[in-house]
Amino acid sequence: MASPHRPAAPPKARPGDRIAVLSTSFAAPAAYPAVHEQALRRLREVTGLEPVEFPTTRAHNPSPEARAADINAAFADPSIRAIQAVVGGDDLITVVPHLDADAALNDPKPFLGYSDNTHLHNWLWHLGIASYYGGSTQVHLGPGPDVDEIHARSLLAALMKGGAIELTRPGRSEDFGHDWADPRALTAEGDRRPTEPWVWLGPRRAVSGRTWGGCLEVVVDILAAGRFELGPSALAGGILLVETSEELPSATRVHRYLRALGERGLLSHVAGVMVAQPPVSSFDDQPDDETRTRRRAEQADAVERVVSRYCPHAVVVIGVPFGHTRPQWIVPYGGRITVDGMGRQVTADYL
Repeated sequence: MASPHRPAAPPKARPGDRIAVLSTSFAAPAAYPAVHEQALRRLREVTGLEPVEFPTTRAHNPSPEARAADINAAFADPSIRAIQAVVGGDDLITVVPHLDADAALNDPKPFLGYSDNTHLHNWLWHLGIASYYGGSTQVHLGPGPDVDEIHARSLLAALMKGGAIELTRPGRSEDFGHDWADPRALTAEGDRRPTEPWVWLGPRRAVSGRTWGGCLEVVVDILAAGRFELGPSALAGGILLVETSEELPSATRVHRYLRALGERGLLSHVAGVMVAQPPVSSFDDQPDDETRTRRRAEQADAVERVVSRYCPHAVVVIGVPFGHTRPQWIVPYGGRITVDGMGRQVTADYL
């Protein structure tokens, strides 16, 4: 019988504790310090934690070795009780070989990040340490007039409070905000539009399991680099997290990526699949409303084709905002999520 992987949740931080703010991939604070400074202030205000920067947080083009050294140092420092990534990027695949597993195992602490940080989540997951998918100081704390309510709520749950939260539609969302070099980035929302109802597929029943997955483009890189080492049975009864990036992969590309996971045997073991609301526009590609709706529908159709072939038993929900759109729910990675196809509800347990 398959043996699922069960990562343990690290201890929560407490008010007044120190939280490391790290540029794990792209060092955005080096180029956009005003957004970074506002993010640090809001992080203090929302959580009561004290942000701590490390040598590469504001460094220009820090090396993989230097970024890994900061991650290792944050885990090794007993005064640091949580770690949050500034933003994603496209280079964490080169950082992972330099990480110190003993430092993380000796003092596990909550880690928050998404996108390229999928590499770090997968690394911690293999070590048996649960983390939290989502959260970017440069995207979700620094820009705009304030911190979105659902983001603040899940941020506190992940870092400090724990508990179970029903994930809900935010009503309006944006694919991207103002350019961080634009003064409006500090005070104004991006182009927010009404959200669409979630799409439900599969049996009308509730499933509850531990999560794995992340940004789909990065998951494919993880598999190509040979860094999924426990085998498909580790996902038995679990919930697969799937989201796509601001690179806006086509529905055809999404279908191919998911099909590859199916051929790897990963999809046949999961009990549920939670797919994020995908971004369908960018600074360089701003289509009309009809095209945006069509792109989301095409990606949902791609998911349905793969699921019907490789895991028709799975309960699937498409559209939950935990990826590259804002507002964003931060969700457990290695922790437990319940996907209820009968009640049409999603509940995350922040342990």
